[in-house]
Amino acid sequence: MEKLINISELTKLLNIENKKNKKISNHTLRYWEKEFFQIKPKIIKNRRYYGSKQIEIIKLIFFLLKNKDMTIRGVKTILNSKLKELDDYKSYSLKAVYYKKLIKLKTDNILNKLEKLKKNGKKNTHKS
Repeated sequence: MEKLINISELTKLLNIENKKNKKISNHTLRYWEKEFFQIKPKIIKNRRYYGSKQIEIIKLIFFLLKNKDMTIRGVKTILNSKLKELDDYKSYSLKAVYYKKLIKLKTDNILNKLEKLKKNGKKNTHKS
């Protein structure tokens, strides 16, 4: 069974907050649901829940809007594009940059965990 997270958890994960009062902004994700047909949360007891595929799409949208300063229309074009077409090199390179960043973050996280294990790992308590 796929783990689902609610809208507040996803907003915290993406660090989407109101710049004035520093509170999380769930309304941003609700707005994106209206703009991008690719975002379809599961509604359970009037609460929005997102699966891993939805989260990846939302992370890509967030990256393109916030990190690459694209417009909603530009992001829609990229999400609707077919990457197998030769003429679509520009949107492909934007997605490649996103996935490269995602892989780098995951790699850094793994390296940090390895460093912690090396530094604080279990001492050998086995006597010879």
